[in-house]
Amino acid sequence: MRHRAPFRLEHGLPTPNAGDKLARMFRLDSYLESRRKSVEAALDFILPSADTPPARLHEAMRYAVFSGGKRVRPVLCVAAADAVADKAPHAAEAAAAVELFHTYTLIHDDLPCMDDDDMRRGRPTCHVAFGEATAVLAGDALQCLAFGVLADAGMEPGVSSALARELASAGGSMGVAGGQAEDLAATVAGATVESVARIHLLKSAALIAAATRMGGIAAGASAAQTDALGAYGEKVGMAFQMADDLLDSERGEAGGETSCLSVMSAEDARERIAALTTEAVAALARHLPADRTVPLKAMAEWLAGRKA
Repeated sequence: MRHRAPFRLEHGLPTPNAGDKLARMFRLDSYLESRRKSVEAALDFILPSADTPPARLHEAMRYAVFSGGKRVRPVLCVAAADAVADKAPHAAEAAAAVELFHTYTLIHDDLPCMDDDDMRRGRPTCHVAFGEATAVLAGDALQCLAFGVLADAGMEPGVSSALARELASAGGSMGVAGGQAEDLAATVAGATVESVARIHLLKSAALIAAATRMGGIAAGASAAQTDALGAYGEKVGMAFQMADDLLDSERGEAGGETSCLSVMSAEDARERIAALTTEAVAALARHLPADRTVPLKAMAEWLAGRKA
């Protein structure tokens, strides 16, 4: 970590307020672009430059982080903060930590000993571009950096530890790592609706739920609000993964034994995605003002129905 003042998120758009015409004029594309740019600025600030020794490792880390992703998880984190308060001084750090951690999981997921993927987002995966050993180290370093960001953000110790706890829980044996273990052990013959859903919950939805909970915590959410944001994130995460399975199928890519299409029809999957999206939005309504959750609702619908 570079010892600097913590990066501050500059919101490019105000959050819609009750009675404000912005709530009626909300444009998701503008919101996504604004928040994505803020997140990318934070990531660029946090990551060591590519020429900082050990340069090859830092180049690999930046290569993996700046690979053209949509920044879904960190933007959801910021949107969750927006749903709670006008100002969330540490939302940038929470969002950046989520994305750094997510990138670590992608690097390791692509390794020959895991899913053995050569391409991601239209270009060579980290281990193909930099070698397997450097890719492993880049993933390790990004995971460490994610927690370093939360520890070094100058926030109240209770907030910092709560954010770290959420991220650790989502990434460990009861989250992403556990989901990957179950994914590797899965077989087509043994796949059921329940087993596939469990893998999706651990491997995909857990980190998205952590992102939305962390956004709420960074903004000072109550326990009830944090739980509502977590429920929203879990439902959105499940729908997100099922939508990915449908997209893979439409592209002619094999989904494998952990695709939802290995245990249900495409029509059933679309119905389940719609139901999960409805449940996600309903979770917000119980504890958060409707006017503040416009971005989260719009993102849930976009992620459920995206075509790319």
